[in-house]
Amino acid sequence: MAIADLALLGATGFTGSLTADYLGEHLPTGSSWVIAGRNPDKLKAVAERIEGNGGIRPHIVEADVDDELSMAALAAQTRVLVTTVGPYIKHGEAAVRACAEAGIAYADLTGEPEFVDSMWLKYHETAVASGARIVHACGFDSIPYDLGVLYTVEQLPEGVPISVKGYIRAGGGPSGGTYHSAIGAFSRVRQAGRTAAERKKSEGRPSGRRIKGSGKIGRGADGNGWALPLPTIDPQIVLRSARALERYGPEFTYSHFAQFKRLPMMVGTVVGGGVLLAGSQLSLTRNLLLKLKDPGDGPDEAKRASSWFKLKLIGEGGGKTVTTQVSGGDPGYTETSKMLGEAAMCLAFDDLPKVSGQTTTAVAMGDVLIARLQKAGITFETL
Repeated sequence: MAIADLALLGATGFTGSLTADYLGEHLPTGSSWVIAGRNPDKLKAVAERIEGNGGIRPHIVEADVDDELSMAALAAQTRVLVTTVGPYIKHGEAAVRACAEAGIAYADLTGEPEFVDSMWLKYHETAVASGARIVHACGFDSIPYDLGVLYTVEQLPEGVPISVKGYIRAGGGPSGGTYHSAIGAFSRVRQAGRTAAERKKSEGRPSGRRIKGSGKIGRGADGNGWALPLPTIDPQIVLRSARALERYGPEFTYSHFAQFKRLPMMVGTVVGGGVLLAGSQLSLTRNLLLKLKDPGDGPDEAKRASSWFKLKLIGEGGGKTVTTQVSGGDPGYTETSKMLGEAAMCLAFDDLPKVSGQTTTAVAMGDVLIARLQKAGITFETL
């Protein structure tokens, strides 16, 4: 088989299956692509479903994330490798290593800061040398925030200090895989902190520019509702884009919030998060929590159809204020599979900046991916 335009690892999982369907329907005519995994029978069923729905049938490749040789062989057969196999801290490293060494593009859906930091420490320099582009967080974590902030910054004056505040509201249900990843991340907060500190020490910061995150509990956007700072991977991704791109100004601040209509809703979220964090620290309670959801579970089509997200961004700089919004449907799965699919096709087919190493969607794809997402139905607008 000739070198494929892209390969999808994890096409039989919940989000992977949605991504496979999206790619099969939207890949350009004449494209060549691969779905890969451990079970060829399940992969064949996915390929037949895609073909039966009028999509481009993918080739099938056996590959196992626990077998580095099979991952290297998969990377050698494609120009872009996309993986939905999580939790990434357990199952993600072999794919990153294979892409970094092969000099190809890589994209995933991780929202796990420890994994991203660990992969930077281990493979960033390898990827720089080979020309590989390693792009993590290509779903709801963290495309709306990373590209939404870029979209906002580009409407503010150049060469001035800029601040952006992001307020997310969403309605949707988590899949079992996402739930298991979250519990795993909660159980490793100490390890994640050490890895982040090691990366910060090794990575350094841009000279002559100040990039920082901030935020505290208070009123929401325009003084409505309540805002809770979110310690997710999303502000980390935004700040990395800001460090890499001088367009964000000599001084840049990003604040990242979940917005709630009523104070009791916010308090309930804090309490619930605290219970999960505490329960994740001990193996007994962690195992009980993990049994609440199966990794293959996810919201049904009706639930996804009624789900939504709206990210309001308020940017200030040079005496100008601009308010923008990124919005779409079901954030965790329908839109996430769309975001990952469009990011994969962007890496495979579009004229992009010549960057390498571990990078972000704003740096690697930027306005080109924004345009793709707009055509795909995700809204970027100035309010």
